[in-house]
Amino acid sequence: MIERTYTDRVIAPSLLAADFSRIQEEVSKAIKAGADWLHLDVMDGHFVDNISFGPAIINAIHETNDIFLDVHLMISRPDHYLDRFVEAGSDLITVHVEAEHDVRETLRRIKAAGCQAGLALNPATPFSEVEPFLSDIDLFLCMTVVPGFGGQSFMPEVMPKIVAAEEYREKHGLNFHIQVDGGLTKETAPPSYQAGANVIVAGSSTFKADDMALAIQEIREA
Repeated sequence: MIERTYTDRVIAPSLLAADFSRIQEEVSKAIKAGADWLHLDVMDGHFVDNISFGPAIINAIHETNDIFLDVHLMISRPDHYLDRFVEAGSDLITVHVEAEHDVRETLRRIKAAGCQAGLALNPATPFSEVEPFLSDIDLFLCMTVVPGFGGQSFMPEVMPKIVAAEEYREKHGLNFHIQVDGGLTKETAPPSYQAGANVIVAGSSTFKADDMALAIQEIREA
């Protein structure tokens, strides 16, 4: 498992923006381009109005590549499906505070299985909803778009939640990553970094770039 501190800048290209007819090649391209993590958006058609992929794809990537797998479960019952994603080879599993589950118990199970645990917050949900669980996580994900589809525009109005997370982390002596996901580019990464985020999920701006290595470098150094 990769050990990082929250001061490191981590770039996690989102597979959702890749060419699904060439997944193996796309993952290899991301690794060669300098990706730190690979972000895997799992959607069930219930929690969000889209369906993506499940444990089988994650396991195939795990078995054939050496990269940290950042699995984002946008599903209604993460507790029910959790074991399958652990067995598939996930390194970090992020669940939503809005989903239908016992949040603290799900986070406990993720850690007990040897994975890092993340907790995600939708744009419409107040930061107070995640506060009770921040001491139980390795990563806080603040969605900067309405989850469900790639290619959306970055929502700067959620930046105060990132600031709040960074302030809470400092006040309570915690060490979780702060991740942003949605509409991230070299233009929208700077305000995210300034607010306190250190993990950038970038889909279209990396996988669809003419030069993926340059795109990752520009986002990292923005």
